[in-house]
Amino acid sequence: MSENTWTPEEVEQIKDRILTALESVIDPELGVDIVNLGLIYEIGFEDNGHTEIKMTLTTMGCPLADILTEQIHDALKEVPEVTEVDVKLVWYPAWSVDKMSRYARIALGIR
Repeated sequence: MSENTWTPEEVEQIKDRILTALESVIDPELGVDIVNLGLIYEIGFEDNGHTEIKMTLTTMGCPLADILTEQIHDALKEVPEVTEVDVKLVWYPAWSVDKMSRYARIALGIR
């Protein structure tokens, strides 16, 4: 497999498109996307297209991990530079309502 060499600017643009694609992944319990919920902690993108998404869930025992992971894989098929996706669940720092965007708080009626 030949490796591309992306400039730092191109990598940032690809990461922005990855983030935009992740906005299509909706938490089925809350009805808000995982980006606005503040569940995405980090996006890693390597020259070979391998993409690592570090994310958390609203609660440790959340039964949606598999569903959300599957939806992330589907969403990132829309980003042509992404060749492989690895979703890693992290629990630190712990998620809190403070991580939600203003949009998510309004949508869920949280002040």
